[in-house]
Amino acid sequence: MSESWRGDVAAGVEAWTRGVSGDRTGPPAPRSRPTPPAEAVPDPVADGPPADPEAVARKILLDQLTGQARSRQELSDKLAAKNVPTDVATRLLDRFEEVGLIDDEAFARAWIASRQPGKGLARRALGQELRRKGIDDEVAKEALDEIDPADEQEAARGLVRKKLRSLSRVDDTTATRRLVGMLARKGYSSGVAFSVVREELAAAGRDEPEPDASR
Repeated sequence: MSESWRGDVAAGVEAWTRGVSGDRTGPPAPRSRPTPPAEAVPDPVADGPPADPEAVARKILLDQLTGQARSRQELSDKLAAKNVPTDVATRLLDRFEEVGLIDDEAFARAWIASRQPGKGLARRALGQELRRKGIDDEVAKEALDEIDPADEQEAARGLVRKKLRSLSRVDDTTATRRLVGMLARKGYSSGVAFSVVREELAAAGRDEPEPDASR
């Protein structure tokens, strides 16, 4: 009796493998047919015309300015990172300046108003931050000149008083070194730093150590 799969290689392999596994009953399983590839769904966005660079740049600028002022340099860097053509970026930045959406002078004043009392930063540290923001040195100087020296010194005192609470277990020499170093990192000159630290240590009942004459 001839086997039902004879003459069909695929069916023969199927029958043989069933025989190896011990299942010799039943006809061979039908061969599966390959599933045809699904047709690609058209993407109207990807297949549409290329985006207008000026419209893209305008949206980037408006998104960046939503809820927060930014310097012209910050916005220029953002447009460059998005590969906006230079001529398009310059034209839009100029236009945004004309209508007052970009104002580096106002930005500098607002930055100082938020960072000087909040972080206790001195003029020098604030100037470095504005420079990193791309603010012109002359524009930054005019804004920094508006800082009241008394406010700057009061900010330094606040920093020292707060830090002193964590230095109750260290000697006065160590406390002085740490406090002066902290103020230096905030941009205060050594003269202002030592003066404020000396006065605050005295107010807290601690005396600043005398300088080591052997040094």
